[in-house]
Amino acid sequence: MARVEAEIEHRRWAAGLHCDPTLLEPSSDDAMPRSQAIPDAALVEAEPSPPVPTSSLTLGEAYEQYMTDPTQGWSARTREAYETSRRLAVSIIGKDVPMRSLARAHCRDYIDVLRFMPRNAAKRFPKLTARQAADRARTRGETDLISAANANTCLANLSSFLNWAVNEELLDRNPIRGLRLPDDTAKKDKRFPFSPSQLHAIFNAPLYRGCFDGERGYAKPGIERPRNARFWVPLIGLHTGMRLNEICQLDVADIRTVDGVRCFVITEESVAGSTDKNLKTGASERLMPIHKNLIDCGLLHFVDKQRRAGRMKLFEEIDPGTKGVRSVAFSKWFTQFLRSCGAYQPRTCFHSFRHNFRDELRAARVDHDLAMALGGWTNGTGKRGASENYGSGHRVAVLAEAVSQLTFREVDISHLAWNAK
Repeated sequence: MARVEAEIEHRRWAAGLHCDPTLLEPSSDDAMPRSQAIPDAALVEAEPSPPVPTSSLTLGEAYEQYMTDPTQGWSARTREAYETSRRLAVSIIGKDVPMRSLARAHCRDYIDVLRFMPRNAAKRFPKLTARQAADRARTRGETDLISAANANTCLANLSSFLNWAVNEELLDRNPIRGLRLPDDTAKKDKRFPFSPSQLHAIFNAPLYRGCFDGERGYAKPGIERPRNARFWVPLIGLHTGMRLNEICQLDVADIRTVDGVRCFVITEESVAGSTDKNLKTGASERLMPIHKNLIDCGLLHFVDKQRRAGRMKLFEEIDPGTKGVRSVAFSKWFTQFLRSCGAYQPRTCFHSFRHNFRDELRAARVDHDLAMALGGWTNGTGKRGASENYGSGHRVAVLAEAVSQLTFREVDISHLAWNAK
C-alpha cells in the first residue's frame, strides 16, 4: 500500500499538481459550510515539499561511491574481492547504465555471462572483454570455467552493492535479489581431506627426507634438510587446522606460554612489529596449544632461533606480495610442491589439512564446542550461536587436553624428530 501511495504521489507531482483537487471539493455531509473551510492557499502551504528528483548516477559512478564509502569496514582482502566483482559487473552490465534503469533483465544477462566465464579470463585473454571471453568459451564448448561457487560469490558481492544503493535511495529495490546459479557440489565435497597416501607422499618428499636445497632444489633428492617456512607451514597446518594465511602471518611473539601451555596465539594484534595481520571471522581469534609432534620436530628450537636473530615474523621469507597477503605466494608454491611429490589430486589443496584436522577431532571424540574453538569455526546462529556470547571461553588446560588426544596415526613423521636431523 505504501508503494502504491508513493507512486500516486510521484505521478501527481510529475503532473504539476500539489494535491488532489477532489480533496478540496465539499462533501454533502461536511460538518461546516464551504465558506468556513480552510482556504485553498493554506492547504497548499501545508502540503509537504515535492519529492526530490530521481538520481541521474550511472552504474559506474554509483559503484565508485560504494567502494569509497568510508563507513565500509572492509579488510584489505575483502576490499580486493569487492573490487574484482566491481570490475566484472561494470564491464558486463555497462558503466553508463543509469542506476534508475537497472532491472532484473540486466542481472539475468550478467548471470548468463558468468555461466560461461573462463577461469582466470583476465590473464588468459587480456585483449578480450569479460563478455567476449565468455562468448568465446560458449562457442567453443570450453569446460575450464569458473565454478558455480565463485560465480555466486560475484553475485553476492553485486547484491551487497545494490542493497547499499537501495539504502542510499539510488534504487527502489534490489533487482538481483534471489538470483543464484545452481551449485550441484555439496558443501562437504568442495574440498577433500588428504588421503593417507597423499599425506605419506607429502611428508616423505625430498623436502622432508633430504633435498638438494630448500629453494629451487626442494624436489630433488640430496643431503640438505632445510627447516624453513616450506618445511614448517604444512606440518603446522596438519597439526593445528589453521588456515594458510593464519600460519603465514604469524609473528614470533605469537608463539608464547599461556597458563603454562605453549600455544599459537591466533590474533590480528601484534605485540611488536608490523600490524599486517587479518583474520577471516571473529571466531578465528583463538589459542591453539602446540601439539607434541611439532615440539618433537623442533618447532620451539626454530622459534627461539628466529627470536635470537631479531625476527619479527616467524616466516619472514614468505613474500607478502603487493596486497600484503602472505598466503597467496605460498599457496602457489604448495600446489607445485604437491605435483612434484605426486600428491596432487582434484579438490585437494592446503585447505585440505583443515579437513584432516577436523577428522582428527572427530576420531578423538573431542567435544563439539571444543572442536569449534580449536578450529576457529563459528557455531552458527540460533540458540547455540547466541550462547557463545556468554562466559569467557575454554580454559587453556582444557584445550591442551583435547589437543593431546589427537594421534594423527595416518601419517608417520618420526623421521622428522629434532634429534634425528
